[in-house]
Amino acid sequence: MTVLFEIHPENPQARLIHQASLLIKEGGLVAVPTDSSYAVVARLDDVNAAKNLRRIRGLDDKHLLTLLCRDLSEIAHFARVDNQQYRLLKMATPGPWTFILEATKEVPRRVSHPSRKTIGIRVPQHPILRSLIEEVGSPLLSTTFIPEEGERAFVSSDEFIDDYKGQLDGIIDAGRVSSQETTVIDLSGSMPAVLRIGAGDPKTLGLEID
Repeated sequence: MTVLFEIHPENPQARLIHQASLLIKEGGLVAVPTDSSYAVVARLDDVNAAKNLRRIRGLDDKHLLTLLCRDLSEIAHFARVDNQQYRLLKMATPGPWTFILEATKEVPRRVSHPSRKTIGIRVPQHPILRSLIEEVGSPLLSTTFIPEEGERAFVSSDEFIDDYKGQLDGIIDAGRVSSQETTVIDLSGSMPAVLRIGAGDPKTLGLEID
């Protein structure tokens, strides 16, 4: 059975956040609002989390999953960050950015990219998501919620609730969210590379766009 939570987007009800966190702690998949579209999240240390997230999206094991972290100190626990990268992350977070970094040994191999050993990292700004990560007590493993064979991410629970009942353990309804994607920056190489331009403007971080 899928549990529907109607949560205020700016002032999340603590009781409902707690209930949603319990579903995640028990190994469930929950659809959540973010700064950019909806995402599906799971507990990082659950052995089936990555498999279940990829299954619901119809993805293979080469598709990069993203860790939703609380802050910079948490990022450094799961990704290798040098001084230059740290300064860039400090300017950008929290916000609509996804950074690709070299994963540490704290990231299970089933989660990181199988050949590159990288992981997507994001510090979200959405109040519900930040409250949920805090309540779970650890980063959440996530993937943007896009239907299989689809191109556009869901921006409202009304778009997917009927089709995904029974496939998700929980859905957080917080109204419509932004349709803009995150800006993706690859920091795993010798120089930062902008892979996708979304809501975050790379120029504010001093990055040139080809």
